[in-house]
Amino acid sequence: MYSQQRSQWRRALVDGAMHSAPLNLAVIPWGFLAGSMAVDAGLTFWQSMAMSAIVFAGAAQLVTLGLLNSGAGYITIIISVFFITSQHLLYGLTMRPHVKSFTTTERLSIGFLLTDELFAISAAKRQALSFPYLFGAGFSFYLVWQITSLCGIIMANFVTDLSNLHLDFSVVATLLAIVVPLTKKISTACGVAFSLIVAIVLSLYSISSAIVIAGVGGMCVSVVVSRLLKEEK
Repeated sequence: MYSQQRSQWRRALVDGAMHSAPLNLAVIPWGFLAGSMAVDAGLTFWQSMAMSAIVFAGAAQLVTLGLLNSGAGYITIIISVFFITSQHLLYGLTMRPHVKSFTTTERLSIGFLLTDELFAISAAKRQALSFPYLFGAGFSFYLVWQITSLCGIIMANFVTDLSNLHLDFSVVATLLAIVVPLTKKISTACGVAFSLIVAIVLSLYSISSAIVIAGVGGMCVSVVVSRLLKEEK
């Protein structure tokens, strides 16, 4: 019985890792960029690795490093990162039905590993999600992030200013790969379209909170359209 449970646990772990593999590959240039930017910002090797290991948030890391390079204060950085990562609160609430039966340690583990990619994988699955499946998906992404960040740190010493290679386009490609498969309803499509247009327009006017405003506005539009059309959940 015990060996059968271990076999099922291992199979679910591998399934999670395999299902996250495409997104893991897409984020490789992003990890290179995060590692190299950490070096450019003046962090030591161990500080750069610790940032990727502890913070583990691609967008937050890139924004933090960019603000450090521009001489921004710590309060500005904290507030900016708070708004950039605020969607994780919604992710956590959405995933609550799947993880409420987990132990405290298991919930904390998934909470630490929760990324846009892990949420997308969980949202695409209709059946109940087990801890080993979510852990396998999240931890495989974590390993890829650490390895690519390490490569970026090492490359920064040989290739100057990796940002000129426009590796940050992988961020856009990865997010598109996440958003498009989840856009299955008219309300979702309206919210995405609204966010896209607003983000572009506000960015043209150099409004720093463009992404936050576009994201919150898009969610509101989706809710309103969903209620008007009386879409099923």
